[in-house]
Amino acid sequence: MTDFNRLIRYLAYTLELLVLFMLQETPGLLPTIFGSRPLLVLPAVLTIALFEKELPAMIFGIVGGLLLDFGLSGVMGFHALILAVPCFLVSLLAQVYLQVNIVTAVFMGIWTAGIVICLQWVFLYYFRGYSLPGYAFMHHHLPKYFYTLLFFPLVYLLNKGLFQALQDPNAAP
Repeated sequence: MTDFNRLIRYLAYTLELLVLFMLQETPGLLPTIFGSRPLLVLPAVLTIALFEKELPAMIFGIVGGLLLDFGLSGVMGFHALILAVPCFLVSLLAQVYLQVNIVTAVFMGIWTAGIVICLQWVFLYYFRGYSLPGYAFMHHHLPKYFYTLLFFPLVYLLNKGLFQALQDPNAAP
């Protein structure tokens, strides 16, 4: 029964990532702030990492990163690489050191989303030699960062419900 619950939970996470990706990429569905839309896949993979072990968390980070690569039309595999590491680290910290709750989810979101969006700016904008990189950071990447942070509590509650509903009933809490 444990493997069946895990399989159903992983399928639910995959469906969640696909739905959030479609919501994120549908033009006009979510309002833009300074021309930026939130990265809904980012809070999803990071909150999944809070509840799952290291390897599944890293795999969901790679899948979410590939979805972001498709949607943001950057270098294929860039987001997959930069999301695999934070998802692995967040999962490891949650398994060993942290008590998982909404405060730790938001805290993890603050630093991991900041790193991911700063790396986006550095590698996909600054190093390519575009003009006015400071302006782009202040007026596009920072609004995207804060807009993405708004979704962390909601996505955390969704993933917490999925994890609790589909965890092994015989496992110790």
